[in-house]
Amino acid sequence: MPQLQALTLTDRQKSPVAHTFQPESISQNVGSVVENKDVPIGNPRYSLSLRQTSKAYKGTLKFAVPVVVTQTINGVNTPVVARTSYVNCEFEFDKTSSEQERKDVVGMFQSSLAPGAVLVNDMLVKLQGVY
Repeated sequence: MPQLQALTLTDRQKSPVAHTFQPESISQNVGSVVENKDVPIGNPRYSLSLRQTSKAYKGTLKFAVPVVVTQTINGVNTPVVARTSYVNCEFEFDKTSSEQERKDVVGMFQSSLAPGAVLVNDMLVKLQGVY
């Protein structure tokens, strides 16, 4: 069982930036890590959980990245969340699956998100529909 720990994720900037998410909490079997920003409402959050059903294990990953802007009203500057990007991902593995099967599925899914996987990349990043 992995201990809640720091998670480093790299973006796709021209000079990639490593974003370190620090442990925040565990509540109802959901672990959360956050990247601490200047304004807490702007903290990106990554959460993960695993639950067991009668037939399978379900792993859920959630990622939320808010964009904060400064709003000025009557000369008072206030940070507000302008928008948030969300990712929800669920893996379901039968109780009879092997560790190698799960490793292969996770690896293939991970590679589907690579920039060279044009089908997925262009749909998600360039917002192009599939035809």
